Amino acid sequence: MDQLIINGGNALHGRVEVSGAKNAALGIIAAALLADGISTIENVPCVNDVRVLIESIQDLGVKVEYLDQHTIKIDSTKVDKLVVDYEHINKIRASYYLLGALLGRFNHSEVAMPGGCNIGQRPIDQHIKGFEALGATVDLEHGMVKVTANKLIGTNIYLDVVSVGATINIMMAACMAEGVTHIENPAKEPHIVDVANYLNSMGADIKGAGTDLIKIHGVKGMHGSEYTIIPDQIEAGTYMIAAAITGGDVTVGNLIPKHMEAISAKMQEMGVVITEELDTLRVTAKHPLKGINVKTLPYPGFPTDMQPQMTALLSIAEGTGVITESIFENRFSYVDELSRMGVNIKVEGNTAIVTGVTELEGAKVSATDLRAGAALVLAGLFANGETIVNHVDYIDRGYEFIENKLKALGADIVRKTDNMDKSMFKVV
Repeated sequence: MDQLIINGGNALHGRVEVSGAKNAALGIIAAALLADGISTIENVPCVNDVRVLIESIQDLGVKVEYLDQHTIKIDSTKVDKLVVDYEHINKIRASYYLLGALLGRFNHSEVAMPGGCNIGQRPIDQHIKGFEALGATVDLEHGMVKVTANKLIGTNIYLDVVSVGATINIMMAACMAEGVTHIENPAKEPHIVDVANYLNSMGADIKGAGTDLIKIHGVKGMHGSEYTIIPDQIEAGTYMIAAAITGGDVTVGNLIPKHMEAISAKMQEMGVVITEELDTLRVTAKHPLKGINVKTLPYPGFPTDMQPQMTALLSIAEGTGVITESIFENRFSYVDELSRMGVNIKVEGNTAIVTGVTELEGAKVSATDLRAGAALVLAGLFANGETIVNHVDYIDRGYEFIENKLKALGADIVRKTDNMDKSMFKVV
């Protein structure tokens, strides 16, 4: 089992480049199955979730070739089967995107129930509602979701709750449906827009992604295309907080500043200095920072995927900070691990009250999910002595070479591994 070993206390300095957005990559790779042709996707992040999804579509007969470390060619001309039962696919949440992609092209799909991090209930009822509204029949049995339609017909779909996954899935399923589909109350996250842009580059007719209403005019067929994935908003935010928690001076490059506004605003409220230049943000901080209140909300609000990292930063700020989680009910599972390091935090329902301290102590801790793991790494960068983070496989689901990027900024961090799977880092 991999471990990250961190000796804290080093202020980070330098420049770090942000990788491609994991959540966009997962939707785009699945969407490539809609094409009767070849797509070339650039800026693909080297993270475990992407590797698992790629292996799963290869299991369907799709040909995937790495042109370089971050560029893949997907040939979905021939798809041999419509049942996604790849051994590891139920370990990632994005497995459900294959439902919409295969349904949209072949009017049939069967996919193992999605898994992912245990951060709360993430039902697929809105996905099912959308598929059924388009004319499909959905059956759940033996751990599989089976979706079938004689033909898909465009319709009006109102999402009862804002759902990123359902928005992407319905967009894909509706691309070649007969007529026009309207998705009301859709998610507006940057990767929603990125997936829609990719679909349009393949010949889809989608308007309104990123707004309150998405309109999809069904087309007869879709083709492959060349596309570059946007930078990862959450990875960028994590390195911004790494600079702030260590009292450093870091330029975070290859990002879209507009996507970072909610994160930047809250960090500036704490006293962090953020300077914007084109596709970079320079983050400088001097302690003490100020405790503030943060509430997670759908985009353009403060992202739930940055909540644990922000909690780590609030833990060393002056005064009291309050984090309110409005998206997932189990997002505070990491609190006991942070407490081992001396974080003064109390959870009441969906709210965490954090009283800042001047010192943290290194400890042996375990990541409970992807973003919780990132928070433990951030706390370790500040803490006195050695911090050992276990279950690094969670972190590897969404961060590319995290120890290398932090080490280049001056962090004392190493990975201890016995049998690390290097396959996802190879050009094949």
